[in-house]
Amino acid sequence: MPIKFHPGVGQVLYCDFDAGGFQPPEMVKSRPVIVLSRSNKSDICTVVPLSGTVPNPVLPHHHKINPDSLPQRVADKGEWWVKGDMIATVGFFRLDRVKEGRNHHGKRQYSTKKVSKADLLAVKMCVIHALCMNDLTSGQQ
Repeated sequence: MPIKFHPGVGQVLYCDFDAGGFQPPEMVKSRPVIVLSRSNKSDICTVVPLSGTVPNPVLPHHHKINPDSLPQRVADKGEWWVKGDMIATVGFFRLDRVKEGRNHHGKRQYSTKKVSKADLLAVKMCVIHALCMNDLTSGQQ
């Protein structure tokens, strides 16, 4: 079910890249993403997708996420790699929370977990490298 709120920076969600508009070699299936944009009044946000496939070769825009940073249901599916070169700004209709089962009343529970500060910083560095803006971090103008 699509979200109706702007998620927090670092929150892990699922994004349905299959909902039309994307074509190979772009992302084209549902996968976990990490939110990068801050709250605003629009129904869009910027995300970076995760992949369960180890990149070959591993480049500066890739980062292996610490499983402790991920909701348990995502972490249980194996290791996840940031695809910093595949950032996307997507509508809320593509985004869904990570389901965590049901409580004792039968109501569905969702994860609100955010990645660690260390992983979030690494994700941002991946995006900077993917956009060829790494000179911004070295003090060179």
